[in-house]
Amino acid sequence: MTEPTALANDLRLVLGRLIRRLRAERRGLTLGQVTVLGRLDREGPAGTSDLAAGERVRPQSMAATVAALAAAGLVERRPDPVDRRRILIALTEHGRETLAADRRRRDAWLAEALQNDLSERELAVLAEAATLLARIADSETGGHPNG
Repeated sequence: MTEPTALANDLRLVLGRLIRRLRAERRGLTLGQVTVLGRLDREGPAGTSDLAAGERVRPQSMAATVAALAAAGLVERRPDPVDRRRILIALTEHGRETLAADRRRRDAWLAEALQNDLSERELAVLAEAATLLARIADSETGGHPNG
């Protein structure tokens, strides 16, 4: 039987390496910028303070990220239709295209690595492991989400 502590260590190390490799495929955007673009894509327009809370960063840090994204034409500021005093941050079409291109580039690298480096049997095992990893990621047991 596999010892959970040793497996946890192995998974943490290999997943960290995989994440770093996927990040290396990113071009021209920081991790913080991509996570904000992704959040806006999934959840729609949001205020800077809401984005900061969602990403667990200080509002000042989020304001700097939003300013850089706006300067690049990836997001725009617009009045909240419900509360005109509030400003929402929304993806521009250029931001949506940039995010999609970033995702395609990273997905293409990973798909090529899977195709070139793994057998059919290994692909099946990895598909099953992905399901299990998703279940672990959604688990309420142990630690805090950002701990």
